[in-house]
Amino acid sequence: MAHGHPHGHHGHDHHGHHHGHHHHGHPHVHGAGNRAGLTIALAITTGIMVLEIAGGLLTNSLALLSDAGHMFSDAGALALSLLAMRLAARPVSLKRSYGFRRFEILAALLNGATLFVMAGFILWEAVERFREPAEVAGGMMTFIAFIGLAANAASAWYLMRKGDVKSNLNVRSAYLHVIGDALGSVGAIAAGLVISLTSWYWFDPLVSVLVTLLIVRSAWGVTRTAVHILMEGTPETIDAGKVRETLLGIDGVLDLHDLHIWTITSGLDALSCHLLVRDEQDEQSVLQEALNRIEKRFHIRHATIQIEKSGCRHARLECH
Repeated sequence: MAHGHPHGHHGHDHHGHHHGHHHHGHPHVHGAGNRAGLTIALAITTGIMVLEIAGGLLTNSLALLSDAGHMFSDAGALALSLLAMRLAARPVSLKRSYGFRRFEILAALLNGATLFVMAGFILWEAVERFREPAEVAGGMMTFIAFIGLAANAASAWYLMRKGDVKSNLNVRSAYLHVIGDALGSVGAIAAGLVISLTSWYWFDPLVSVLVTLLIVRSAWGVTRTAVHILMEGTPETIDAGKVRETLLGIDGVLDLHDLHIWTITSGLDALSCHLLVRDEQDEQSVLQEALNRIEKRFHIRHATIQIEKSGCRHARLECH
């Protein structure tokens, strides 16, 4: 099972346990445009990465190689996004009640870790080159970097036209990656021009360090988010205090406990809680109101709410 459901810890049976699982939000499943945009961007990015690796080795430019490293990270991110979309569409089973949706998060974590390792290698090489600047073929380097920039612009344009850059997290992160790549290419162009005009070979490792800082920044963001999700943290877009207030504001609700909000995969959040209601209250209407409010205000469609009355006793979760 891909997800340790919080209810497993409560040590009580689940009579009167109501599920609001009627319809989930699957941002990955629909959107052939998203898939097409990502596929085109992946093809372009991979081609340019190969060109920049060859160009970096040919011209001896670390700036080109670090930009190729950035491209590699982005090709990886795009490929994982596509794979995650594919896997998310797979049917759920009794063994994996959430299907393969969590794969996207594991993939993001792997991607982030790879980026840190790559950044380390590039910085190590840059330090060596500051000590002893290597000769770089500036003209050729500028030419290759220009091709890289044009390709990144094309990728960004395709994603904007075909994909849902605003609301699909997968496509949005891919788009931001491509923009980051374009900045790397601009850096390599600048280094190539400076070297062609002045023969300041140290400018090449300098640019590679700046590009690496871009890589580290995106790696940190990706890794932090992935770890937060895997630790079952409350989604960053949701204020648990407000959720609590909203539920306690329902007529007939006396108390709320064991509230858990977590992310299954990007764009799919889940919630579980126990509501103590007045004995004379109709629990079905309270449940319906709770589900409606959670979906309307917080866009959580995967809610498991247990309604309890005064006679219900069960073990509390230890951490409360």
